[in-house]
Amino acid sequence: MAKLTTKYMGIELKNPLIVGACSLTSDLDAIKRIEDAGAGSFVIKSLFEEQVQLKSFLMEEDLHRYDEWHAEMTSIFPDLKDAGPEDHLHWVRKTKESVSIPVIASLNAVNGETWVEWAKLLEQTGVDGLELNFFATPTDFNRTAKEIEDEQVSIIKEIKKAVRIPISAKLSTFYTNPLNFIKQLDTAGVNGLVLFNRFFDPSLDVEKEKTDYPFNLSNPNDHRIALRYIGQLSGKVKASLCASHGIHASSHALEVLLAGADAFQVVSTLYRNKLSTISLILQEIGAWMDRKGYKSIEEFKGKLNAENNPDKFTYKRAQYVKLLMRPHNFLAKPKII
Repeated sequence: MAKLTTKYMGIELKNPLIVGACSLTSDLDAIKRIEDAGAGSFVIKSLFEEQVQLKSFLMEEDLHRYDEWHAEMTSIFPDLKDAGPEDHLHWVRKTKESVSIPVIASLNAVNGETWVEWAKLLEQTGVDGLELNFFATPTDFNRTAKEIEDEQVSIIKEIKKAVRIPISAKLSTFYTNPLNFIKQLDTAGVNGLVLFNRFFDPSLDVEKEKTDYPFNLSNPNDHRIALRYIGQLSGKVKASLCASHGIHASSHALEVLLAGADAFQVVSTLYRNKLSTISLILQEIGAWMDRKGYKSIEEFKGKLNAENNPDKFTYKRAQYVKLLMRPHNFLAKPKII
């Protein structure tokens, strides 16, 4: 029978399926069901810098609430609930204690000091790894690509000095040359690369003429952008590779594993098809391996990466050229009514 064990960021996983950070991983009942369904690991819903700053602001407000009261009223003190998002740290610690599979914390900060401080605090909860969300949506006309990249590489280096647990970087596609930047992160010592993050794109309600906030789920086959880059990075970087965004079925998972991924994350498919999808994906991967005669994931991982794939045009622009040169193979003949 096929063994689905794998190693991600140096962490032993019973299988490569990781549930990505989402609202499901902020609920302990859902997390228990994720574990029961057989997931290899999961990423706890992110701690955002906005949460840190908001709590700090509220504390400062509480501390000075009674500044103008009469000096004799020394028995009146502000009601301080906490001095930061300690509730998140308590939640992470409780979650880690409640499950037996590896737990990965997630952090999405802005300031360098916040990254390092909260990476250390999250490590103290006992988590097995830390995922850093490098959100770099272009909004500032004056910031150069080099400035953004240098800052993020510096963050990796500083966190690596501050913590001992493995760290991964979950990246966007908003880089001029993702391969070059990823190589910089790899040289800086990142332990894992999650390709790619799915951001919430803006939407406008044209009838009400105001901003709308739809629940953006990925679509099947959105994983192909991760497939392209994992196929090129496989065997070329030391860091573990994790595919994310658009993996809805076992066939998508097998594609990224063949391209060289060590693991893959699922989220949207769990909302569309329920948590039982975890078991189904794993069962189908095992059945495919048995049918193909593979006893372990290592036997086929990276078999179709850029180095090993017999079709050397798979990950290059020539794929598009081929489509243009032979359109009759791809376009259905239009019906005449």
